[in-house]
Amino acid sequence: MGILAGVVKEQYPGERRVAVAPQSIAALAKCGTELIVERGAGLAAGFTDAEYEQRGARLGTRKEVFASAGVLLAVRTAGADPEGSRADLRLLRAGQAIIGLGEPLAAPEPYRDLAAAYLTSFALELLPRITRAQSMDVLSSMATIAGYKATLLAADALPRMFPMLMTAAGTVAAARVLVIGAGVAGLQAIATARRLGAVVSGYDVRPAVKEQVESLGARFVTLGLETATAQDQGGYAKAQGEDFYRRQRELMAEVIAHHDVVITTAAVPGKRAPVLVTREMVAGMAPGSVIVDLAAERGGNCELTRPGETVVAREVTILGPLNLASSIPYHASQMYSRNITAFLCHLVKGGELSIDATDEITRETLVTHQGRITNGRVQQALGLAEAPVEATLKQTG
Repeated sequence: MGILAGVVKEQYPGERRVAVAPQSIAALAKCGTELIVERGAGLAAGFTDAEYEQRGARLGTRKEVFASAGVLLAVRTAGADPEGSRADLRLLRAGQAIIGLGEPLAAPEPYRDLAAAYLTSFALELLPRITRAQSMDVLSSMATIAGYKATLLAADALPRMFPMLMTAAGTVAAARVLVIGAGVAGLQAIATARRLGAVVSGYDVRPAVKEQVESLGARFVTLGLETATAQDQGGYAKAQGEDFYRRQRELMAEVIAHHDVVITTAAVPGKRAPVLVTREMVAGMAPGSVIVDLAAERGGNCELTRPGETVVAREVTILGPLNLASSIPYHASQMYSRNITAFLCHLVKGGELSIDATDEITRETLVTHQGRITNGRVQQALGLAEAPVEATLKQTG
């Protein structure tokens, strides 16, 4: 018979994305999965109910989706929407599976409730950075959207144009943009700023990304710090000691002072974002300069950032945007949909959901299963005794 997957409308305030776009229904069908969608679930992202029906999905009420689907596909689950997760618990039943973004390391508490309700849950933030998982990499997809939009926000807030222009009124100098953090969001911000005509520099604690920054036409900023241990095995930036960040700030102050726009993207998974731009650095910037802090949701890379707000300090505008991917919901949903579809199809074997603890992708993303929290990193975040996931799954059957 195959699996029936369900998609409901996101309840988190301001969330406009939908977990599955109509274009992914055919791919789901190929791996033996049917889809039932709550009426209106895709409207905020630009997808009508008629589009879902035309491509083979069933429509239903929210209660009908929860009652009939074996797997729920969502954008925000558990810690990414604690209130919504609690409200939906009464509609869920033991044995159902939930897949989505759930903030398992930063906000793990709701997973206790999911485990107690005997729900199987997967957190897509925990996907290992391996070749097989690239098509499922939701974080990279959403970071691409965020990096693009951050540059547009900066261009809109800056009281000057990005490109150099030769006009009858004279030459207009190009804006100088510094992007701190050359992950997916940072590289997309660099590429977008370059397309808009700015003179762009990029900085990252990981020297390995220098080639990527320069390939986009930006200058790589070198501060002369010891960075041999700055990257973990998964390719993410590792948290450094306070002495490292203090020295980094000292060297960065002069660099920042020479730029009109600073876009910060530095984040460490599951931890508070490091403060890289101090109030003193802000004071050293020219009036009218702009900072866009993409780490605002993790506390911010700028000392003066207020998450979700715009602050003006010494005539410098500091933006702390939240959930930027949701501000471009059509393409964000399409990208997310492809990722979550690839992930679900990876789990489906012989028309059933397969929980294979020997598979790295499954093992690393599985958080709760049959009454237990199975993920070691989440167990640690909750202060629980860590048990190997293979052993846990054998115990739960």
